[in-house]
Amino acid sequence: MDQTSEKFEERYRLGQKLVEQLGTVGTDPSTFELLGREWDLVPGTYAPRPGTGTEWYTGAIPYPSGGRFLEIGCGAGVTAVWAALHGCAHVTATDITDTAVDSAVRNAKRHGVEDRVRVLRSDLFAELDPADRFDTVFWNCSVIEAPREFEFTRDFEWAIFDRGYTALGRYLAEVHDWLLPGGRALVTFNSLGDADRIAQLAAEADTSLTLLDSAGRRLEGVDVTYKVFEITPNSR
Repeated sequence: MDQTSEKFEERYRLGQKLVEQLGTVGTDPSTFELLGREWDLVPGTYAPRPGTGTEWYTGAIPYPSGGRFLEIGCGAGVTAVWAALHGCAHVTATDITDTAVDSAVRNAKRHGVEDRVRVLRSDLFAELDPADRFDTVFWNCSVIEAPREFEFTRDFEWAIFDRGYTALGRYLAEVHDWLLPGGRALVTFNSLGDADRIAQLAAEADTSLTLLDSAGRRLEGVDVTYKVFEITPNSR
C-alpha cells in the first residue's frame, strides 16, 4: 500500500494507540492471567490480555501431537508453553527481543515444560540450527505496517508493527524451508492489518493462503476479526 495513503495512516495511528494500551511499563516482573493460567511478564514484553490474538490463536491452531513445533515471535511464550502442554514433544520459540525471551523462559519453567521448550533470541529463523526442521511452524505476526523509516524504541512495539511488512514477506518466502515432510506452515492476520498486502506478499512468495479458522473479538474498544491461515507453496 502507498504509505502516504489515508488508510495507511489510519492503521498506523491505531497501532500507536495499541502500543500505549498493551505495552508494559515499570521495572519489575509481574504476572497476568490468560487461558485459565498465570503467566510471568518481564517489563518490555507485549502483554497478551483477554481479547488479544494470543488468547484466541493459542486455542485455535492445530498442534502436532508428539511432533516438533516452532513458534516465531513468541512474546511471553504463552503459545509455545501451551503447545508443550498439549502434546508437542519438542517446542522451539524465538523472539527478536531479550525481554520476550526472558518472559518465555520464565513461563516454560513456571509451567514445568522447560525440558521440552527451547527459547532463542532470533530475527525470524536467523539463529536456528540449519539442520532444524519442524512439523508445524507458526507466527502470530505483527499485523500493522509501520513506515519504512520507523525506529523501534520499545521492545513491545515489535509485537504490533512490521516495518514495510518486510518480516512478513520474509516469513512467507522462507517458512517452507524449515518444515519436515508433510509439515504445516501457519500464519495469523486480522482486520487491523492490510489484507491486500498479505495477499500480494503471498503471491510474491509463490504461496497460497488457506483460511483455517476465524473469530471476532473486541480489542481495546475496537472490533477485530482474527484469522489463521495455512501457507501452501504453489510450485513444490
